[in-house]
Amino acid sequence: MTDTIDRLAGLEQDGPTFTTRHEREKVALATQACEDLLLGNQLDSDLTQAERLVLAAEQARVSGVSVLEAEYRGRAQALGDAITPELRCILDQPGAQTGNARLDAMLHFVRTLALNPAQSDQAALLAIPAAGLSLNDTVLLAQLIGFVAYQARLLAGVKAMGDLGGVTEASAAQIADAAPFVHPANLPPPGEPLRRNGFTSETLDWKAWLQVLDPDTATPEQQHVLEVSHPKAKSMDFYLVLARQPQVLLERSQAFNAIMYAPGGLSRAEREVAATAVSRSNGCVYCASVHAQRFEQLAKRNDVMAQLFDEPDTAGTNARERAIIQASLALTRTPGGFGKQNLQPLRDAGLSDLEILDMLHSAALFGWANRLMLNLGVELYSTP
Repeated sequence: MTDTIDRLAGLEQDGPTFTTRHEREKVALATQACEDLLLGNQLDSDLTQAERLVLAAEQARVSGVSVLEAEYRGRAQALGDAITPELRCILDQPGAQTGNARLDAMLHFVRTLALNPAQSDQAALLAIPAAGLSLNDTVLLAQLIGFVAYQARLLAGVKAMGDLGGVTEASAAQIADAAPFVHPANLPPPGEPLRRNGFTSETLDWKAWLQVLDPDTATPEQQHVLEVSHPKAKSMDFYLVLARQPQVLLERSQAFNAIMYAPGGLSRAEREVAATAVSRSNGCVYCASVHAQRFEQLAKRNDVMAQLFDEPDTAGTNARERAIIQASLALTRTPGGFGKQNLQPLRDAGLSDLEILDMLHSAALFGWANRLMLNLGVELYSTP
């Protein structure tokens, strides 16, 4: 079995969880493509494949996802002489420093971002090129860390689905316990900015901490990726910094679109609930603003976003929302301890297996998105 998630989660081909997972075949293919690119030997980079595999294993270790740590550790060890004494030190002595300034700067970044992405900052990022990594490879490292955060959480979620067991009916019964929506008197009406506890639904800007590409002098490959990524990509720092690694940006965009916009399954609005819950937990003001706004546009209400901004652990207006939020928070905070017990409330609330998978995809994805936003730049407010 060549799909890493299927293999490490122990999915049996044509079993219920395997079948559900491959209803989202575009996500499965894009996820594997991202892994093959980031951790294979295709990239022209001074960040060696051995270094990338060891750093991925270290991030999985800190995250508590031991099966993924063992996978990348084994792949690294299989490279033989490519594993330098400094890399061997990382594999053999958990938490060790190597004495190599370049490697230790990367290790600090990996270990900080594994569970607490908001704890990193501009100084931690800039220490990496200062220690000898190129700007392009610094972006590659940031993408690698984001991807492993996503992959570790997706693996934990899919394995929990397999342990829970599939349902035999086409979809679970829908349970609705929400009263008709009445707009709370203490909230601004939908369409007006929601501002609470340092979070907001207003439109923000974002400024990169690394030098961005000049679209006019970008390579043809970079130009193409910018053109297909977003209508305004050539004027947005986010895309202009990520386009330093055009192949990685292209594959990430494939995964993002397949997760957030696939038809059927979990509603678009509920995917935004999961995305916002993760962003709130990770402290990513920018992502929380974007996805709170999208939820409001789709659902025509903002009450659950206010609840998330106030106290995510008690947020949700009905059993479905509460189960989605709680599972998203658990997957974000403690992926190594995530299990079927975290998914049972979703099934009890009436989510089908495909809806549960969509929730896992959205929550895991924002482990990646938040890390890019928090650690490559900073949000900017356009209004007081």
